[in-house]
Amino acid sequence: MHMRSFVAGVLAVAGVAAIAGPALAQGKPATLRIGWTSTDSPQDPYGIAAKLFKDKVEAMVPGKVQVSLFPNRQIGDEKELLEGMRFGTVDMGVITNAVVANLETGFQVNDLPFLYADEAQAHRVLDGPIGDELKSRLAKKGVIALGFMEGGFRNMINNKRPVVNPDDVKGVKYRVMQNPVFIDMFSSLGGNAIPMAWGEVFTAVQQGAIDGLEIPVAVIDATKYYEITKYLSLTNHTYSMIALLVSKRSFDKLPKDVQAAVTKAGAEATGEQRKIVGAQAQKIIVDLGKKGMQVNRVADPARFRASVKPVYEKFRPSIGSDLLDKALAAVQ
Repeated sequence: MHMRSFVAGVLAVAGVAAIAGPALAQGKPATLRIGWTSTDSPQDPYGIAAKLFKDKVEAMVPGKVQVSLFPNRQIGDEKELLEGMRFGTVDMGVITNAVVANLETGFQVNDLPFLYADEAQAHRVLDGPIGDELKSRLAKKGVIALGFMEGGFRNMINNKRPVVNPDDVKGVKYRVMQNPVFIDMFSSLGGNAIPMAWGEVFTAVQQGAIDGLEIPVAVIDATKYYEITKYLSLTNHTYSMIALLVSKRSFDKLPKDVQAAVTKAGAEATGEQRKIVGAQAQKIIVDLGKKGMQVNRVADPARFRASVKPVYEKFRPSIGSDLLDKALAAVQ
C-alpha cells in the first residue's frame, strides 16, 4: 500500500477523532470502521454480526453515523484489531472470545470445557451479572463490549464410538488445537490428545492415523468431514462466544445520541444474530444426519464437567476465583 494511502487509512480508522468534530459540524456523519477476520457470507457468524449492527445503528440515527465493513482481515487480524481498539486507531471489531481473553483473562471462563450445557444457558450467563463483570473489566482496558454473540459450540466426531458418557472418550485419538485448554481437556477425559496442524487433519482421519477431532458443526459440513467420520456427538464441550466491540476512545468522541444508538443497536443485533446462527446450526445438524453421520447428544453434561475439574482449577488464578465460582453456581 502507498504510504500516503496507508496514513490516510490510519487517520480514517482513528476515525471519529477527525470526523466527530469538524466533519459533524458540516453535517457529515461520523464514521465507524468495523473489522473481522472471516468472510462476509450470509452464513458467517461474524459477518452476520457486523451487518446487523450496521443496519440497525444507521436506521436509528439516519445521516448521523456510517458503518464501513472490513471482512477478511482487511484492517488486521484479531490481535491487531483488539490492540487498535485499545489505542483508538481501530473503531470496532467482531472478535473471538479466546483472543479477548488474551487482553482480559476473565474471558477464559467462556473457553472452559463443558461449562455451558446449551446456547440458552450461555446466553443467560453472559446477559447477567457475569457478563456485566466481564464488560466492566474490559472497559478498564479501553474496549467496550456491545454484545456477546453466537459462534456456536464445538463438538466431537470420531470413527470409534458415540460419546454419550465421559468414559466414551477414553483411548480415542483426537486431534486438538495447539492450545493448552484443549489438550488438558481431552487428557482429563482419558482421551489421546494429538495436537496437529489443521491442514494435516483430513488426511490423518482418512488414513486412520487419528480417530477423530473436535469441531463446530458448520465446519464439518463445509469441509465434508461427514464423508470420512461416522459419529457426531453433540458434546457442546466448548462454547464459542464472539464479541461485538467498540474502542472506548472512538465511542467517547461520538455525540450522545449516536452513543445511545450504538449501545442499543449492539444489544438488538446480539439477540437477532444469536437466533440466526442458532437456527443455521440446527439445520446443519439435521443435514449431517441425512448425509450419513450418526448424531447423538451426551447423557449428562454435569458428569463431563466433573471429569475436567482439573482444567478449571488450573485456570482459576487467571480467571479470578470469585468469577469462576459465580459462573459455576450459575450453570448448576
